[in-house]
Amino acid sequence: MTAIAGPTVTVAHSRLHSAVGAFLAGHGVPEERALLAAEALVHGDLTGMDSHGVFNLARLYHPLLASGRARPDAEPRIANDLGACLLLDHRRALGLWAAAESMDLAVARARRHGVGLVSVRGATHLGCAGFHAARAARAGLVGVVASNCGGQRIAGPPGGRPALLGTNPLSVAAPALPERPFVLDMSTTVVPTGRVRVAAANGREVPAGWLENADGATVTDPAAFDRGDARLRWLGGTPENGAHKGFGLGLAVELLAALLPGAAVGPVPEALAGDGRPHGTDDDIGLLLLAIDPDMLRAVPGAFADASRSVFATVRDCPPLGEEPVRYPGWWEAERAAERRAHGVPLPAALHSELTELGLELPVLEAHR
Repeated sequence: MTAIAGPTVTVAHSRLHSAVGAFLAGHGVPEERALLAAEALVHGDLTGMDSHGVFNLARLYHPLLASGRARPDAEPRIANDLGACLLLDHRRALGLWAAAESMDLAVARARRHGVGLVSVRGATHLGCAGFHAARAARAGLVGVVASNCGGQRIAGPPGGRPALLGTNPLSVAAPALPERPFVLDMSTTVVPTGRVRVAAANGREVPAGWLENADGATVTDPAAFDRGDARLRWLGGTPENGAHKGFGLGLAVELLAALLPGAAVGPVPEALAGDGRPHGTDDDIGLLLLAIDPDMLRAVPGAFADASRSVFATVRDCPPLGEEPVRYPGWWEAERAAERRAHGVPLPAALHSELTELGLELPVLEAHR
């Protein structure tokens, strides 16, 4: 894996978006959907979540398409339609665009019924869950996204040896202050796998508490994860610090995202014979995409938006303990996105070279040591 530490370069956001879109279209993804997928992927770089941005193009999405584990021309199919809720089979469509279209479908149903629930099986990796949840927030609705990791098992229950679950991300988004929506985007493990791999690419140790071996001992070498010698810990890190809460959230995501639609699940009887090392693949991922129209629910147009602005303004105005101001989830990401849309997206020079080798044309606006 190419190291990405060291010098950085800046590229125009519009150019990065169009180049990624062209790359995906060149691999068979329809042009409009390729651009939507590119928007979802570059969202990570815009908002500062670099572990979920173009860092993953060569490591995750290109291999998915090249191997056939993601079908570039797949057309999702409605398996059951109850009006306010649907069961959808993504049929191995590229999750970057398919999850976005599914949230748009949930929003459309919420406009009609007050709530729209899209339950998905047969999905592939969706990128930043917050990108998809925020589509509901931009429409004035509340959005919820949960995703399991198919049959991938990279974290074990607290006190248990076998690995049973993936990172199982969860996102909640809603309108808050102007141009600054509330967007909670989190894995239920201490960190997502991407942050471990970025540390490995940079040759940096990870903090104690991110990884453990099969016996529960702390691991700080991030490369141990992809060697199969370490697995992720849950939010809380240790049982004494509340790891059962992260594990419980991970199981809740498995229930809502995978058990409901009939997608692949991590905890299966044969997994109990595992030696504690990560195993399995993230095929047949399950998703839950929920949109709620607060104006229909409360029947007082604008009341929710007014109350939400008050709540999040109060959070913003909270006196800080130190010099760093208090902000809510999504604020700093929106700040970075606005800055980078205007002035360019910073990329490690080694990553820029990697993308260029893939065939992306990314003129450099500025280079930095």
